[in-house]
Amino acid sequence: MIRTVDVARPDGRTIRAVEAGSTAPDAPTVMWHHGSPHTGEPVPPLVAAAERRGIRLITYARPGYGASTPQPDRDVASAAGDVAAIADALGVDRFAVLGYSGGGPHALACAALLPGRVTAAATLAGIAPYVAADEWFAGMHAPAGLRAAATSRDARLRHAEHDEFDPGQFVDTDWAALEGEWAALGQDAQRAEADGPGGLVDDDVAFTRRWGFDLGDVRVPTLLVHGERDRVVPRAHAVRTLAALPDARLWMRLDEGHVAVLAVVPDALDWLVERSAG
Repeated sequence: MIRTVDVARPDGRTIRAVEAGSTAPDAPTVMWHHGSPHTGEPVPPLVAAAERRGIRLITYARPGYGASTPQPDRDVASAAGDVAAIADALGVDRFAVLGYSGGGPHALACAALLPGRVTAAATLAGIAPYVAADEWFAGMHAPAGLRAAATSRDARLRHAEHDEFDPGQFVDTDWAALEGEWAALGQDAQRAEADGPGGLVDDDVAFTRRWGFDLGDVRVPTLLVHGERDRVVPRAHAVRTLAALPDARLWMRLDEGHVAVLAVVPDALDWLVERSAG
């Protein structure tokens, strides 16, 4: 079962959400926060993993992606209000959050700002809060977009006019994942890019500003998963995030890069359901 819902927000925006997986009324619910760029549509391996576990899966497109209205100058924290509205519209009280890459900070925002609703959180290849120093960019194979975003939104928009994907960001295991089980993820990213750079620009600007919440406010159990060979978001981001979270653990995947780390999705879903029970 896949159901699409457009959720109206008080400022006139619309957020596109998609529901998949279990339809059982007591099924555990996981809210997926997509990477940058993606359309917010659920990709088959994610849906399959949720269905095998009897999980109700909800995905959504952040502002500026897919069918969701743009919201220039949004911060990371703004995701919490959108997610709460989606949960209300779908009749969901409590849920876990799972964020991949650029979705990681937004998942943590929900965990921090929706106490009593978010039961557990997990991020895969997530970005750490910005610090205005070269160390934040260290190890990134292609940081030019984020460096431009740190200057201004206009600078990031100008960069988008000539930006091209650098294949050196991915290691061999990433390419194997994109040629195999996670091929649909790469196709979805291409669709998002074809829609224009707005969502990605606003993500990058949000990452390089104050996020609007403190990681210390994330009081639910939190799992961080990161590839040791990640050249998009280096491992140091996971280490810094881990140090700032009150109740977190880190799984390092020694042979994996930025995409290959998605192999852990089934285990991360199991972890979230176990921590959300009761």
